[in-house]
Formats: sequence, C-alpha cells, structure tokens
Amino acid sequence: MKKLFLYPLALTSFIFFSCDDDDNIPETQNEITTPTEYVFERDGESTVSFSGQTTRLQMAEEMIPAFFDPSSSTIESLNGMYAHEEGANNFSNDALNSSGKNIKSKVAASIDFFASNTVESAKIQQDFEDFIAGQVNSVFPFWNTEASIGVAGQIAEGTTTRYVSAKGLEYDQAFVKGLLGALMTDQMLNNYFSTAVLDAGQNVENNTNDITDEGKPYTTMEHKWDEAYGYIFGNAPDAANPLATVGNDDNYLNKYLGRQAGDPDFEEAPQRVFNAFALGRAAIVAKDYELRDEQAEIVRKEISEMIGIRAVYYLQIAKVQFDNGNLGAALHDLSEGYGFIYSLRFTRNPDTNAPNFSSEEVDGYLTTMLESSDNGLWDISFATLDELSNTIAARFDFTVEEANND
Repeated sequence: MKKLFLYPLALTSFIFFSCDDDDNIPETQNEITTPTEYVFERDGESTVSFSGQTTRLQMAEEMIPAFFDPSSSTIESLNGMYAHEEGANNFSNDALNSSGKNIKSKVAASIDFFASNTVESAKIQQDFEDFIAGQVNSVFPFWNTEASIGVAGQIAEGTTTRYVSAKGLEYDQAFVKGLLGALMTDQMLNNYFSTAVLDAGQNVENNTNDITDEGKPYTTMEHKWDEAYGYIFGNAPDAANPLATVGNDDNYLNKYLGRQAGDPDFEEAPQRVFNAFALGRAAIVAKDYELRDEQAEIVRKEISEMIGIRAVYYLQIAKVQFDNGNLGAALHDLSEGYGFIYSLRFTRNPDTNAPNFSSEEVDGYLTTMLESSDNGLWDISFATLDELSNTIAARFDFTVEEANND
C-alpha cells in the first residue's frame, strides 16, 4: 500500500472559523459542495472504478434476448450465462466470456441481508434458474401457439408479441425485474453501502490517511462506494454525467430511474440519487463518514421507493388494460409487477435498516397473484390488485394515486 497526498477534483471544502462572543471558543464547520460530475482524481489519475459492475450489467443485458430465442436457447445455455465460468463461450462479447465474474454469485449475496442467511440466498438463486426452466419447458414448446386461459404461448400487445405461461406470466419479466432487486439493489443498498463493507478491516484508517490499495489509485472505501454507483450508472456512455442518458443505459435500475424522471410526482428522484452518490463520494474524500452514511440513506430510500412505485404502477395500469380489452398488455404489465414485487425483498427501510418487506410477505403476494384463481393472471381480480397496491404503498412515502400517474 502506498500513501499519497489527495487532490480531489470535484471537492470543495471550506473551513469556517468564527468566535462566539460569549466564550470566545472557535467553531469549525466543514462544508462539502456536491460535485456536479462523478469525477474524482488523485495525482491527476481517476480514482473511480466499477468495471466489475459494468460487466455484470452487460451479462444481464445479453440474457434478455436469449429468453426470446427458442431455436438456440436451452436451460443449459441460459444457466451458462447466469452462472458463467471464466473462459466459457456464453456471450457474444469476448470480454464477457473471458471474465471471471458472473451474475449468480452476486444474487442475494449482500453482507447485511444474506451473510448469515445462506439458505434463503440459495433459494433465491434457485428461483432465477426456475424462471429459466419455466421459459424453456413451459413457454418455448408453445412459441407459435396462440395463448389463452390455461394455454401458454404468444399474445399480442399492440404490434409487439409477448410470450406467457399457462397462468399468464412472462418468465422473462420475472427474471429481469427480479434480478433488478436480487442483484443490483441488494448489492448496492445492502452490501456496498454497508458499514461492514465500507469500514471493514483497516478501511477507515487507510482512507483517513490516504493509503491506497496496492497498485491502485483509490482507497478501498472509495472503491466500494464506486462499485455501488456502478450498479446503476455503470453502463452509461458518460458515467461522470449519467443523467444525460438515464433510462436508456440498461434495462435494470437505470431504466426505471429514468422512468421516474418522466413522472411529475417523482421527477426529481434521479437528480437526488446522483447528488447523493456524488456527495457521498466527496465525503469519503473529505473523511466525513457521517455525511457519507447520510447520503447512503438517501439512495436507499430513493431506490427502495422506486421499486415500490413501479410495482404499484404495473398492478394499477393492468386494470386499465383489462378494461380496454388489451389482454396482452395487461398480462405484460402484471408480469412486470410480479418481478418488481419479487424485488421488494431487497429494498431497505432507512429507519430500521431491515427490508421493507419480509421474504414471507413477498412470497405471499406472489402466490396471491398466481394462485388467487385457477387461471392466475388471466382473470386476477381488481380487488386483489387494489389490495396489493395499497399494502405496498403503505410501506413507502407515496400513494397509489401518485404511483399510477406515470
């Protein structure tokens, strides 16, 4: 390890000294200006690094079209992408094939929620293999069949063709929206923001003394924070200014943060998330760990609420689609809602530091969606959708009406 003097590009720190007329004791206050860009340097070299997160985002992106390729995709090939092994030819991108990283190892793997809960972690990892098996075994054989109640196959949503199970569920949506929670959200909120990770070992001492990782320009604490950032902005063409393209950089958290920008009730959310990331990183540079943790709490609240909003939105918009006779659109919306509900297990209440929803609650909601009638999503009742929506919204600081205004 080496010790370097620090010259943060995006940090402005002012120290004010004032004298109290009563006791003449000087008061000191540090003010850290929120960086407008996610740019941090040491001796002219960038200290920002999240290549591993970009790799996993790109692996997850390649899995989406593979769900729609019954002529080539098999359980083995999809599981190969999910649990990639270094050197295996699972992806079209050679850089991904040569990577030693994979998706599965980071699913439900946060230190705060799953380090002592390996049984549930294994169950969740298996859920994604079950979504894959469902697509191959229950949907691919009916790829050219017209779907109907109790019959898997294809169904139109406007000019787009959707592919559903006999119960109306799109396994691809369950996989993608579920992964958004089980991988990206869990790793961001419950792993890299955890003080058990940020402050592990000598991290605080080393960061305070500008002792960087061996051969790297960053301290371990800086790097852990950047890895959290990478799970939402790591695939942006300009990760220093990611809000310019937010919503278009991947189909996971980034996409739905972008949706927030288009909703008048939540349009400031993307800026708040970016500001919290940038200020938290600047606080690490300034050794202000209390301010760092305050920014982590802001991101936790915003991302958790975003997942709740999307869950409620899709349950509610499905009612409109049913009323308009757009059955394909209704099933697609419900499938998205199913995946977002799955992801509620990985959200975090900043006041309690516990999940906003227990695994038992989430499992109960998912069972209700598919088992409240013999036909699953095809004829789920509006009363059930409203009950689920109200239950979810009640745990957050938004209303069903606000979530439904998208």
